[in-house]
Amino acid sequence: MKENEKDLAMQCGCEHEHPETVREVREAMPDENVTADLSDFFKVFGDSSRMRILFALDRRELCVCDLSAALSMTKSAVSHQLRFLRTNHLVASRRSGKNIFYRLADDHVRDIIEIAVEHLSEEE
Repeated sequence: MKENEKDLAMQCGCEHEHPETVREVREAMPDENVTADLSDFFKVFGDSSRMRILFALDRRELCVCDLSAALSMTKSAVSHQLRFLRTNHLVASRRSGKNIFYRLADDHVRDIIEIAVEHLSEEE
């Protein structure tokens, strides 16, 4: 945003609040606990290594060794990030013999990623 656009955005031009509008917005706002949880949820996406893992798992189910090779990361680093992603319910796993395969937890995770990429790809 250009400097003069920032100045305009800070100025409403009116000299009083619009009580009905303010009430409507306040009633629609989620509880502060919900907004705090949302903030924490979106922080999970704030790491490029985790995003790369999520993109890889969006393509197909993978084990730590394959993720490590595909992303040129150490197994330890991949495991650490997978643990974080599992704790935050973005990644699920299944065991097959001695191997553990990881995948996106559900279609919601895929949707969030796809919508974000679409948003970032839009031209201004």
